[in-house]
Amino acid sequence: MKEKKTTIHEIAKALNTTASTVSRALNNNPRISEETRNKVLKMAQKLGYEPNTMAASLRRGHSKIIGIIVPYADRIFFSSVIRGIEEEVKKSGYNVIICQSYEKIENEIEDVNALMAAQVAGIIISISRETNKFDHLKKVMNKDKPLVLFDRTAESINTSSVAIDDFQGAYSAVNHLIENGYKQIAFFSGNKKVSIFRERFRGYQAAMRDNNLAIPDEYIIEVPSDVDQGKLVTEKLMSLPNPPDAICSSSDFSALGAIKWLKENNYKVPGDVGVIGFGNDPFTQYLEPTMTSVDQKSKDMGKTAAQVLLEQLEGKNSIARKVLLSPELMIRDSSQKLSIKKAAV
Repeated sequence: MKEKKTTIHEIAKALNTTASTVSRALNNNPRISEETRNKVLKMAQKLGYEPNTMAASLRRGHSKIIGIIVPYADRIFFSSVIRGIEEEVKKSGYNVIICQSYEKIENEIEDVNALMAAQVAGIIISISRETNKFDHLKKVMNKDKPLVLFDRTAESINTSSVAIDDFQGAYSAVNHLIENGYKQIAFFSGNKKVSIFRERFRGYQAAMRDNNLAIPDEYIIEVPSDVDQGKLVTEKLMSLPNPPDAICSSSDFSALGAIKWLKENNYKVPGDVGVIGFGNDPFTQYLEPTMTSVDQKSKDMGKTAAQVLLEQLEGKNSIARKVLLSPELMIRDSSQKLSIKKAAV
């Protein structure tokens, strides 16, 4: 049998007062004396009263909850961003609701509608790969709800965003390979319809051109963030008449696939082929060889996105902020020339 919840009317009856007085006391209304407030709080605790936060949110038009929408919550990058957001908003008394789009725009639209119906205070989102129309996000902005995009941003809507400088991340990775003697550098691109992968590809192109190096069309391959796909395209690359001597990948997982295939087929990494990933996922430092990777500053990204949202909620800033964090190249074994490694011993 379902246990009956205590209501403010029952508290009022026990104290011989009105429900409106109890409601004001529970909501810290300044018109209620400290003595009355304490009596109400003690009786509420005695009777096991639990406030209906959803009803309170509907009355206020917002709650102490922040909505977060990500493609996949179980991906290391997104889980780290979520941790950064949650740690930051809890300092200001907010909790979070996490939704997953699974890279589908229809899921993303449903998530936005559900969060709006739940009267969240604001939304922090990394858009799906399919998202190319933004009416659902404009609806959030039209309701004066703070909206912050992170990682995957959209130039066509004027809202706050937090991302790393993906162009610079890829540029520094390719430049590092060149400094270590690699010249024929292939690039594993993600879906270029997504801003982050588009910027990483531009960074690769710029570094190659600035060093007067050729970019053969067959060296550019769109690869999902997947180990098996990384292995497949590496086999294709190394079967070319003029195979690359290095691979720069838009993700750590496809880079891991490249290293696996190369080692299975008796290529030395580094030495024969250098490899760099993007993301600095935890596994990169435990591989053999350890993997050089671009650190996306995921937790910092989450904290910064939360700070931008909180500033809007607190009325400190109503202008859209575009925050670009600096990536860091974590140099490990996979990108060094064998001769350089020997010289360092």
